[in-house]
Amino acid sequence: MSGRDERADLVLTGGSVQTMDAVRRTASAIAVRDGRIAAVGSDREILECAGPRTRRIDLAGRTLLPAFQDAHVHPSMAGVGLLRCPLHDLPRSLGAYQAAIRAYAAAHPDAEWILGDGWYLEAFPGGTPRREDLDAVVPDRPAFFINRDGHGAWANSRALAVAGIARGTADPPRGRIERDAGGEPTGTLHEGAIEEVKRILPVLPVEERARGIELAQAYLHRLGITAWQDAWVTPDDLAAYRLLAERGRLTARVIACLWWERERGGEQIESMIEQRRTGTLGRLRATTAKIMLDGVAENFTAAMLHPYLDGRGRATANRGISFVDPEMLKRHVTRLDAEGFQVHFHALGDRAVREGLDAIEAARLANGPSDLRHELAHLQVVDPGDIPRFRALGAIANIQPFWACNDRQMVELTRPFLAPERFALQYPFRSLRRAGAILAGGSDWTVSTPNVMAEVEVAVRRISPDEPDQEPLLPGEALDLPDALAAYTIGAAYANHLDDVTGTVKVGKLADLVVLDRDILAPDAGAPTDARVLLTLVEGAAVHEDPALEAR
Repeated sequence: MSGRDERADLVLTGGSVQTMDAVRRTASAIAVRDGRIAAVGSDREILECAGPRTRRIDLAGRTLLPAFQDAHVHPSMAGVGLLRCPLHDLPRSLGAYQAAIRAYAAAHPDAEWILGDGWYLEAFPGGTPRREDLDAVVPDRPAFFINRDGHGAWANSRALAVAGIARGTADPPRGRIERDAGGEPTGTLHEGAIEEVKRILPVLPVEERARGIELAQAYLHRLGITAWQDAWVTPDDLAAYRLLAERGRLTARVIACLWWERERGGEQIESMIEQRRTGTLGRLRATTAKIMLDGVAENFTAAMLHPYLDGRGRATANRGISFVDPEMLKRHVTRLDAEGFQVHFHALGDRAVREGLDAIEAARLANGPSDLRHELAHLQVVDPGDIPRFRALGAIANIQPFWACNDRQMVELTRPFLAPERFALQYPFRSLRRAGAILAGGSDWTVSTPNVMAEVEVAVRRISPDEPDQEPLLPGEALDLPDALAAYTIGAAYANHLDDVTGTVKVGKLADLVVLDRDILAPDAGAPTDARVLLTLVEGAAVHEDPALEAR
């Protein structure tokens, strides 16, 4: 504080303040003034900053952290899903899905299409739902449901017919239509085949998109998240974000990752430059390009260095799909880098990871060093030879820890199809950390939960919170709790180019803060996923406050 006459607007005392700075300093109290952290120290020091109008909160031993940030999430998609028929939180079974869809269709008799998302692969044999099961609950209208990871879709017969998908329809580039033995489409569409239906869906007005994003924002604030990278932003999504920003309703700090259309080439960069110009205002910055390099392992489209197995231990000819030609990728990334764009790659298989790193290396050779902080997200399988390249190239390891466990999807749809020596290379968080890579935490919500404490628990234990008795997945790659928390605070802030103003509890930084309901580092704290967020602040103002915060 600059003088006794400048009293704090807010003081929080009696807590476990984890600053998340480089040496992991701790304190017991902080003061906030004019939206920034004014002081960090002991209770006595901070109470001296208080005046008669200062709000005082007794933390009662609970943890205060920099607010969480999510370096890979889809609030624009999630918001649209919240306005439709979401399946994410239902029991993972055909019956539960059918009941929800039937009820939604009955409640929306005038809807031209019945739309939703969030079904899990393990709810269906082989991860492929059938059109007949959707016909049974929506026989009179087209129905179309994207799965939770966005790499597949479930369509009923009417939707397939309207899209012109029939026995003689060829698989589109970089996509596949699931078929029965007679060649008839079964109702599951993979990757690029999804677009055959998406392109004919009714257009959602920008006001509706904005309403959905605002719903998603409120949900993320309840989980302590105040900043994120939206990892798939179309021009329509950007218009909705801009509308919220113009109206002063965008309380989060958002990095919009502009969607790279892989069917097009470098000509789209000019339009991205214009989107960056018009889509950067207030807390919104359209400064990142998102490039999908491959698919997912469960449908064999993740790009691998070695072939998938057939489920009985025999190698196939399939090594997945590179969605962008590697040589073209180098040229595109070099141009994006030269234009000042951060590049955010979806890179799940080890070949995709290598191709992404090669493209960053090409940009470095052509343009010289920069502070653009290109990042590779997901990193399910990473060849050991590529792990040191992250630090050498300044590439961020953007991790989604919730997947790093032996859940049903891993056991039934991944393990049988990867050679054991490649299976052992999954989610190498500790190896990346030891090699000096910066880890940025993301959720990929709605693919998995945006609850940071659940993500942290799996990062630390490598066990699903839903199945606590399962065997850990490759426990040697687990993170310790402080490093896992760092990924969702200073690590994600670094990826978001916000580390100069957020990400640590430091005097002068913005008071974007979160309070948990316990001392998360105490020996008796319980599982991280049990922790609840009581308070979320953006520049010192509460965007979420639980009544339990000051209950006595």
